[in-house]
Amino acid sequence: MKCNEIDINPANPIVMGILNATPDSFYNQGRESSIDELVNSAGKMIDEGATILDIGGQSSRPNALLIPVDEECSRVLPVLKMIRAEFPRVLLSVDTFHSEVARVCLENGANIINDISGGNMDDAMMDIVAQCKAPYVCMHMKGTPQTMQQQAGYDNVVMDVYDFFAAKLERLHSKGIDHVMLDVGFGFGKTLEHNYQLLSAMSTFLALNKPLLAGISRKSMVYKPLHSSAEQALNGTTALHMIALQQGASILRVHDVKEAMECIILHKKLTESGKTLSSD
Repeated sequence: MKCNEIDINPANPIVMGILNATPDSFYNQGRESSIDELVNSAGKMIDEGATILDIGGQSSRPNALLIPVDEECSRVLPVLKMIRAEFPRVLLSVDTFHSEVARVCLENGANIINDISGGNMDDAMMDIVAQCKAPYVCMHMKGTPQTMQQQAGYDNVVMDVYDFFAAKLERLHSKGIDHVMLDVGFGFGKTLEHNYQLLSAMSTFLALNKPLLAGISRKSMVYKPLHSSAEQALNGTTALHMIALQQGASILRVHDVKEAMECIILHKKLTESGKTLSSD
């Protein structure tokens, strides 16, 4: 899939750096307190190899308070505008489930909309994305951030999420939206076991012929089995990133760009060596 001339595919995975323009992130070091700090973080992520920067003004951690559209815009727009002015070539994604926030941001320099609800929390989202001809990250989540952990029940989590995406892609395509990336939604309405079942079978979703985004960075699926914390979860995150790449992920959405890029480089070296060996 092409996104502003950048080819997104499992053979050449890329990194999406997380920029939290919210005081309510689950990861303390992922929070910035000023626009200048966010712009500095953006520059550092770009220098370390990030292809996409994902700006979010609404926390999506479990039980996070929902904020009004105007407050979300007031958090995201100044950051978006300044980063676009400072770094005109970088791809900018906006993490929102509000269609009005998506519209305003796309009109002010955003390239991609990253919707944790897959269009379920705002019926107008897909229409706005279609009108703006924007690439779209469709994520699976049951319920809302306030209810999702009470709705973590599945007949078969892999096939249930697969069927969700198949239905969403049909609707997206009917609206002329073909540039779609899929995110299985680790931690969003899933138990720890569900998360690992999805990760171990992530390659199943390649049959849908869309790039896969892995949002694992410093989540509880990393630190709970290790009895640690989000702040101590970098090593575990990197370990699971390698699994995601082996399962066909095209995009790693991360707090720590340098380490994710190192993982991609080593995965590519491993893949190339395997191909060389098989051709001998």
